[in-house]
Amino acid sequence: MLDGITVLDLSSVGPAARTSRWLADYGARVVKVGPPPKHGAVQITPPFYAYAGHRSMLRVQLDLKAPEGKDLFLRLAARADVVIESFRPGVVDRLGIGPDAVHAVNPAAVYCSTSGYGQTGPRAQWAGHDLNYLAVGGYLDCTGRDAEGGPALPGATIGDGAGGGMQAVIAILAALVARASTGEGASLDVSVADGVVALMSLNVDEYLATGEVPGPRHSLLTGRYACYDVYPCRDGRWLAVGAIEPHFFANLCRALGCDRWVEHQTDDAVQEQIRADFRAAFVTRDRDDWVAELGPADTCVSAVATVPEVARDEHLRERGVFVTAAREEGSEFEQVGWVLAGAARDQGRVVVREPGFTDTEALLRDAGVDTPELTRLRAEGVIA
Repeated sequence: MLDGITVLDLSSVGPAARTSRWLADYGARVVKVGPPPKHGAVQITPPFYAYAGHRSMLRVQLDLKAPEGKDLFLRLAARADVVIESFRPGVVDRLGIGPDAVHAVNPAAVYCSTSGYGQTGPRAQWAGHDLNYLAVGGYLDCTGRDAEGGPALPGATIGDGAGGGMQAVIAILAALVARASTGEGASLDVSVADGVVALMSLNVDEYLATGEVPGPRHSLLTGRYACYDVYPCRDGRWLAVGAIEPHFFANLCRALGCDRWVEHQTDDAVQEQIRADFRAAFVTRDRDDWVAELGPADTCVSAVATVPEVARDEHLRERGVFVTAAREEGSEFEQVGWVLAGAARDQGRVVVREPGFTDTEALLRDAGVDTPELTRLRAEGVIA
């Protein structure tokens, strides 16, 4: 779907890396841009060979602090469709590779800057990670509480993935569509914190319209009612119940022998009684027994799956969610594959490359750099 689109990605981890991963899943040619090893900053790095974020990508290593490194990057950018960066605001301009510099050599480029708090505003220069963006966006305060009564830590990087990465993908695709009509590129400012607020719009909009302050157990979707909650079973595993619609709730009540609550789904005065009856019913059987009975019965009941259970799930496997990946030396393992709508389903087998791989010279040759210049740049440490 994005065949013929070239993306230069200056990120390594975080929301921008999610962005380029999804663009690659849609068929874009993604070139990861990083420093030569001696110039690299120390940061959190996942096991490279097992990390789907770098699957099927090319890699060029340039010292962007060197004038010639900057010039090489701009030569690559002149041939690219999209540039993604995730430095702190202002860094790319100081390096001479910001939106203005790229658009000077390629006016049609879509330049996407991703950051925690955006390119402007009082927090623009603050450091942060996923937890911080979930905190300032209201997500943590509306999440369940831990044993000490504080906001529970989330089990996934929702800010990086949905608040930042997906927002960036949407913005980039929209800019590419606009470019097809106008021929003009764009400069995009994607803030993870802004994206979290967008994800929280149901709660934030309610507060803006009514003055009601949301939080755990405040509303239907944060556990106010027994019909939308989690319950333990006999074997210590858990069920998720999401019976929002009255007919689903009625089906659940009848299946559990709790018919008396069918007409009281949103009656605040009896919610704890309904919960107590649901708990008493669910603990009489193991989780998977309940799932087998209630899952197909229009009750909106599902298992709270562990990660190993997700990896074995027959439904996900039939859907082709996982792909076989092979290291260059031959050993195989699995990864989450292409799960986006419209992406290729026949995933087959992919080859992942070891840490330290580089396509620097091949990519620069394509950009017109000849062999003597490559030899000199490598000797001077400008390229890997």
